[in-house]
Amino acid sequence: GMEEVARKEVADNLKILTEIFLRLVKMIIAPLVFSTLVVGIAKLGDMKTVGRVGGRALLWFMSASLISLLLGMVLVNVLEPGVGLQLQASGDAADVIGKTGSFTLKDFIAHLFPKSIIEAMATNEVLQIVVFSIFFGVACASIGDYAQPVVKLLESVAHVILKMVGYVMNFAPLGVFGAIAAVIAIHGLGVLSTYAVYIGQFYLGLAVLWLILLGAGFLFLGHRMKELMRRILQPITIAFSTTSSEAVMPKLMEELERFGCKDRVVSFVLPLGYSFNLDGSMMYMTFASLFIAQVYDVPLAHDLPMQLTMLLTLMLTSKGIAGVPRASLVVVAATLGMFGV
Repeated sequence: GMEEVARKEVADNLKILTEIFLRLVKMIIAPLVFSTLVVGIAKLGDMKTVGRVGGRALLWFMSASLISLLLGMVLVNVLEPGVGLQLQASGDAADVIGKTGSFTLKDFIAHLFPKSIIEAMATNEVLQIVVFSIFFGVACASIGDYAQPVVKLLESVAHVILKMVGYVMNFAPLGVFGAIAAVIAIHGLGVLSTYAVYIGQFYLGLAVLWLILLGAGFLFLGHRMKELMRRILQPITIAFSTTSSEAVMPKLMEELERFGCKDRVVSFVLPLGYSFNLDGSMMYMTFASLFIAQVYDVPLAHDLPMQLTMLLTLMLTSKGIAGVPRASLVVVAATLGMFGV
C-alpha cells in the first residue's frame, strides 16, 4: 500500500548515491586498465636481463592467482552464502539477464578482440581493452627507446588516474551507504545477517588461502620461512589494517633485501607482484561475483562453464588493479556486467 510506495521512493532516492558512485567507478576503468597494463608490459621489455626470474615470477603469480580464484569459486559454491537471500533483480538488471543468456565460449573468444579500441573504451569492455593494451605494450617493448616518450607519458597518466581512483574511492562510503540503505528500506534488517555470514565465510577463505601460500613458501624456503615471516610481519599488518598495500612497498623492499634477496631481483619482482599477484583481491572477486549471482539467482550461479569463463576473465582483468584500496570493486563491477549480473 501507501507505505510500500513511500519505502520504494526512499530507496530510489538513496540509489542515486550508488548510481553516482558506480558511474565514477566506470569512468576510470578504461584509462586505468590501459595505462597500468601498457606500462607494466613495456617495462618488462628488458625481460632479457631478468629473463629466468621474470618467467619464474610470472609462473608463480599465475598459479597463485588461479589457486585463489578457484578457492573463492569452490567456497562460494559449497557454502552458498547468497542463496537464502532472494532479491528481485530491478528492471534494468532483468533486461540484461535476458540478453546474456546465450553466452558461449565461441562468443567469448570472438568478443575478446576489439573492432575498435575507442568503442571498447566507450563501452567499458575490459577484456578488449586488455587485449589492445597487451599488443600496445609488447609493441612498445620491442621498439625500445623510440617508444620511451609514450611509455613515460602513460606512466604519468597511470599516476594521475590512480590519484583519481583515490578521489572516487572517497565517494565509496556514500555509494555503499546508498546501496545498503536502499536494500534495508525495502527488505528490512534481516539482510544484514546474510551479509555477516558472507563476510565470515570470506575471511575463512582468506585463512585457507594463507595456509596454502605459507605451505608453498615453506616448500621452497624451509626453516628460513620463519625469518622471512618475522621480517615482513610489520608491513603486512599495516597493509591489512589500512587495506592499502602500496603504502608499505618501500618498507617491504628494504626488508626483503635484508633477508638476502638481490636488490635487482626485488625491484623487478615486487612491483610485478603488485600488479599481477593479488591473491586476496582475486579470491574476493570470485567470491563477491558469485555471491551476487546467487542473491539475484542469475544463470551464472548454477552454470559451471560460465563460472570458469568468468574465472579466466578475472584472471586477466584483475591484472589492472594496482594496490589501491577497494580497487577490486572496480574490476568486479566491470566483469559482472559481462556475465549478466
